[in-house]
Amino acid sequence: MDLPVMPPVSPMLAKPVADIPAGMQYEAKWDGFRVIVFRDGDEVEIGSRTGKSLTRYFPEVVAAVRAELPERCVVDGEVIIGHDGRLYFEELLERIHPADSRVRTLAERTPASLVAFDLLALGSTSLLAEPQEARREALADALRAARAPVHVAPATTDRELARSWFTQFEGAGLDGVIAKPLHLPYRPGDRAMFKIKHTRTADCVVAGYRLHKSGPVLGSMLLGLYDDAGRLQHVGVCASFPMARRRQLIEELEPLRMDDVSGHPWADWGDEAAHASARMPGSPSRWNGGKDLSWVPLRPERVCEVGYDHMEGSRFRHTTQFRQWRLDRTPESCTYAQLEEPVSYNLGKLLSG
Repeated sequence: MDLPVMPPVSPMLAKPVADIPAGMQYEAKWDGFRVIVFRDGDEVEIGSRTGKSLTRYFPEVVAAVRAELPERCVVDGEVIIGHDGRLYFEELLERIHPADSRVRTLAERTPASLVAFDLLALGSTSLLAEPQEARREALADALRAARAPVHVAPATTDRELARSWFTQFEGAGLDGVIAKPLHLPYRPGDRAMFKIKHTRTADCVVAGYRLHKSGPVLGSMLLGLYDDAGRLQHVGVCASFPMARRRQLIEELEPLRMDDVSGHPWADWGDEAAHASARMPGSPSRWNGGKDLSWVPLRPERVCEVGYDHMEGSRFRHTTQFRQWRLDRTPESCTYAQLEEPVSYNLGKLLSG
C-alpha cells in the first residue's frame, strides 16, 4: 500500500456542546464503529479509532470498498449495522470474535454498511490541509456513483434542518448531530468539531458495584430497572466520579453490601448458560477477554438518578452520569415505563438521502 495518507490515522474528534452552533456543516452522529478506510487497488485496510485493524471482522465491507470506492483513496466514516429501520450497535460488537467462521456467518446474516463522511486522500493527493467544505465537495463527487452498502452521509449547512435531524434521526438509532466548521482542515486526533447529543434522566436501582482498577475504591455502580414481569434487569453502569467521591461511595454503600450473591436478583448470573443468553455483570468483555468484571452485590434498596443519552435495546447505550440519590423513590418504582421513547424514523429513508 502506497497512499499519500498512510495508516494508522487517528480520526478527527468532536467536543460536546449544549446547542447546535451556527454557520457550520451539520451531519447526523452515527452510532457505529468509527473507521478510517484505506484503499490502494485491491489492498484495503479498515482502521479503528484507536488505530487497531478491523479489516478481518468486516469482509463484506472490504468487498464493498473494492467495488464502490475510488481506486486509491482514504475515507473517514462509520461502519454500521442496520435493519428493520434502525441501527443495532450490539450486532457490531458480536463481530469482534476470534473465529473467522463466526465472523463470516455474521457477515452474511447481518451485513454491515459503510457511511462515508470525509475524504482524506484521493489518488496521489492528500486532502488533509483542505477546508471542510472542499473535502465534502470532493467526497460527494468521488462517491457520486457509489451503491449500497456504501453511503455518503447526508450533510447540510441549514441549522434549522439540523435541528429537525436531531429530533427525527434518533428514531432510527442515531446519536445526535455533529457540527463541522466550514474552513476547518482535517486535524487527526484533535477535538476540533462539535457534537450535540441527547440527554435524559432516569431513576435506577443500585444493585452492585465494581472496584476501580487503581485500588479498593468504587469503579462503577451497576444499575437496574424492573421489567413488566417484576424482574430487576441490568441496564448499565454509572462510572464517572472524582477519586475522593469514589472512596465516599464505598462507605455509603457498605451497609447494603451482601456477603455473597445468594438471594440477589442476579444470583443466577454466575451460571454459564445465563452468560450465553444475555449481557450480565461478570460476563467476559468482547473487547478484552482478560478484563476483570467481577462485582460486589448490594441489596437492591438504594435509588439514584442518572443522566443518559439513549437506549440500545433494553440497556443504556453509554455510561450514565450520576445526578443525585433519590431517597424519596422506592426501588420497585424504577421501571422501564419512565423512559422516553423517541419517535420512530426509518434508517433506509435516511441512507437514501
